[in-house]
Amino acid sequence: MLLLKKHILLLVLLVSGCFSLYAQDSTLVGTTINWDLAKCIDYAKKNNIQINTLRLSQQTSQQEYLLAKAARLPDLSGSASQTVTHGNNFSNGDNGRHSGYNLAGSYGLSSNVTIYNGNYINNNIQQKNLSVQSANLSIIQQENDITLQITQAYLAILLDKENIIYNTDLLNTTKAQVALEQKRYNVGSVARKDLIQLQAQQASDQYTLVNSQNAERGDLITLKQLLLLPSDSRFDITKPDTVIAPIDSVAAFRDAEQTALQNRPEVKNGELGVKIAQYDVDKARAGYKPTLTGGASLNSGYANGQGTSFGYQLNNNFTQQLGLTLAVPIFTKRVVKTQVEEAKINVKQAQLDLSNTRITLSQTVERAYINVENARSQYDAANEQYKYSKESYRIASEQLKVGVANTVDFLLQKNLYVQAQQAFIQAKYNTLLTLKIYDFYRGVPIKL
Repeated sequence: MLLLKKHILLLVLLVSGCFSLYAQDSTLVGTTINWDLAKCIDYAKKNNIQINTLRLSQQTSQQEYLLAKAARLPDLSGSASQTVTHGNNFSNGDNGRHSGYNLAGSYGLSSNVTIYNGNYINNNIQQKNLSVQSANLSIIQQENDITLQITQAYLAILLDKENIIYNTDLLNTTKAQVALEQKRYNVGSVARKDLIQLQAQQASDQYTLVNSQNAERGDLITLKQLLLLPSDSRFDITKPDTVIAPIDSVAAFRDAEQTALQNRPEVKNGELGVKIAQYDVDKARAGYKPTLTGGASLNSGYANGQGTSFGYQLNNNFTQQLGLTLAVPIFTKRVVKTQVEEAKINVKQAQLDLSNTRITLSQTVERAYINVENARSQYDAANEQYKYSKESYRIASEQLKVGVANTVDFLLQKNLYVQAQQAFIQAKYNTLLTLKIYDFYRGVPIKL
């Protein structure tokens, strides 16, 4: 009975532990997550698979760098052997044959160190150090890419949310107008077609609102998947109190271009790529030069049947050795020359890659600058259109309310207002997005 109670208690503890572990791993499940843009970007940088893969690559590069530095040190190895030999021994004095066992052993320590090898070790250390720096820059570059993706997805959701607010207001206004028109129709002051037209507009506004809500759900899924959140987590974003499209002056393109070319990680990584390739040339040229190595060893051994003790034999057989070995390459069947020429080709390829990176970055910054200029002019025009369309719609609504405007004219003004409103919202967020991207290339962190 006591043993059964122990088993039950152990089972309860195991189950409790499992539930505790599940609770720790499922903090993102069950409750609605509301994150601002900074939280989304920070989470993505920590959990993105591509970024974490690059972090592992950086750790590998670090280990290779430590290994290259250790090549300067001497190695040390020990050896020991023990043999047992069985055989027949013939004795002339005894005129007979005797069988027996012979024991023997040998023990040693040896060490070697590279004294000179054409500066290969130093060049390899410098190259591996640059590889670590390159791996760090690759992580930053991937973080920049995911930052832009998160920002685009986040602003798309903000655009959806604002559309929902406007479309909800439009629908509520239309419902009130339908209710008023229904009363007028009931007393015979308006024709049925006027009521039907407003009811059709209400259905259209309802359809537009549903589309806005569907767009928000779709964009939330996009951001959620970019963040690699669990599929059963409920995710939403925190909407800033105000989202204003900046209308200040934009930094000059040439200044932004120079800043990007001097500071962006992809350019620095390309420059490191050229240096890394040049070290391959120096390492290959080491094959033309002699190699000098030093070695030392300690050895001893013993065998039974020698008439002396084990300790005496170890001391008597103890030897010490020091030596230098010089290897001079005379003819390598073009192996070294081929390695050098191939390394030179890789340097030229790295230089071309760097040039292509610079050109691509300059084109990207220029495109970002043009996008900002276009978005700002579009925003100004959309703002003017929205302002006048809003006022026209307000006047038409008042006229419809007092019965001095027909339904057709009112719906025409409303459609113009809706179109202007959609254009204004789109232009506002497009301006905000393009400016954030342009500033990001200038080294300005993305914030709302």
